[in-house]
Amino acid sequence: MSETDMSKYEKKIIIRNIRLEDIDAIIALGKTCFPNMDPWKREQLVSHIRIFPEGQFCVEYEDKIVGSCSSLIVNFNEYDDQHTWDSITDNGFITNHDPDGFNLYGIEVMVDPEYRRMKLGHRLYEARKELAVRLNLQSIIIGGRIPNYHKYKDEMTAREYVAAVEKHSIYDPVLSFQLLQGFTIKRINTRYLPDDLASASVATLMEWNNVDYRPKNKRIYRTAFPVRICAVQYMMKKIDSFQDFKRQVEYYVDVAADFESDFAVFPEIFTTQLMSFLEEKRPDRAVRRLATYTNQYVELFTQLAVRYNINIVGGSHFVEENGDVYNVGFLFRRDGTIEQQTKIHATPNERKWWGIAEGNEIHVFDTDCGKIAIQISYDIEFPELARLAVDKGANIIFVPFCTEDRQGYLRVRYCAQARAIENHVYTCIAGTVGNLTHVENMDIQYAQSGIFSPSDFEFARDGIVGECDANIDTVVVGDVDLEKLRRSRNSGSLRQLHDRRHDLYRIEWNQAMSD
Repeated sequence: MSETDMSKYEKKIIIRNIRLEDIDAIIALGKTCFPNMDPWKREQLVSHIRIFPEGQFCVEYEDKIVGSCSSLIVNFNEYDDQHTWDSITDNGFITNHDPDGFNLYGIEVMVDPEYRRMKLGHRLYEARKELAVRLNLQSIIIGGRIPNYHKYKDEMTAREYVAAVEKHSIYDPVLSFQLLQGFTIKRINTRYLPDDLASASVATLMEWNNVDYRPKNKRIYRTAFPVRICAVQYMMKKIDSFQDFKRQVEYYVDVAADFESDFAVFPEIFTTQLMSFLEEKRPDRAVRRLATYTNQYVELFTQLAVRYNINIVGGSHFVEENGDVYNVGFLFRRDGTIEQQTKIHATPNERKWWGIAEGNEIHVFDTDCGKIAIQISYDIEFPELARLAVDKGANIIFVPFCTEDRQGYLRVRYCAQARAIENHVYTCIAGTVGNLTHVENMDIQYAQSGIFSPSDFEFARDGIVGECDANIDTVVVGDVDLEKLRRSRNSGSLRQLHDRRHDLYRIEWNQAMSD
């Protein structure tokens, strides 16, 4: 008896995470499922995938997207009892997603009407439950629609309607289904989704509890998350060898470690100090000779980060790749790993004298002290970059800089302080002082390094955590509190991140340039 090819009979249902190429199909699905409500916007779905990709699911059946759901993580206790869909989702962009939160919050489930008897909604809910268990989240919370309520709103209140559905005397296609999935009703939100006319804008706030949840003391009882920063105001002076450079650098790292700092932060292109013994008069040639020290520079800072058990923002250094020279910021973690951030905006001086090329990517780096970003000098003067970094989760933006006069320094400082206020983020600037009399195009240096916070009651007076005296060889050490920052973002006097008008404006990153 010959074997029969069964593959032609197979119809696979695939539950997977949403990808960028699915967006058009999901927007079309929304128009089919909810014809009288506003569908997802492309930029909202892109934001979901960028911020919390593992929380976005879709159902693929016969190469077609026939269902989807979206979610984010929140600490639900920080939200008002009568919150709206817009407030809990930051107007659909989920930029308030909190990786350290306790609750998975479901914000949308859609199933194509032609496929609604295949238990696809159940599969999506199960995917959420599996995610909550895997991430050790306390519960899943949803704001559920009651789309049949409009038929009864003239004869009963929303509460009476919900009670009738619970008793099975009335059927509601959404609420009845959610009750079967193990969700219990917490309360009723009366103005949850204004354009949901079928539900009269009412939603049932429902919760599914993760019985496998394991409480962690550091999440429940954390009252502070202090991070100590040591910003180095580096003296530029003539040296005779790389060994001299190493000696001066290690001195600063030792000082930072003695203060038990989590980060030591060096200035922009402070490695140009090596040019003082290279004896190359042409600036364009000098930077290429300096780039030959990249391996020694990386080895030195990697060793120091591990030996002194400190994360080091290694200022920036000129790196040559494929014939171009870039101004590159380095993060040397205390576990020995390394990250790079290329300067995105070269100054006119850098282009004219050194022929510096520009980077095309903005990175946010994970550390044992939260997520951080590096924006080199001129880059902090472009507010879009800081906003994008914070949207990616950055809590601290480190700004190595090198300026030759007070006006240039103040541009860096004022912009760093503005970014701290605009984005509820800590910023730290570290600059060079002194001069290199033997090096072409390295003029006198002006700096007053500092650590800045948002401007609100919880933070340092004047938004200044600490600052150096100007133009001397020194460091500034200060503590920033990431837990205080997290709380302030949700409940501060002003909430710039939450209150953005995404319906009017947005920042778009040209991904094609980064690829």
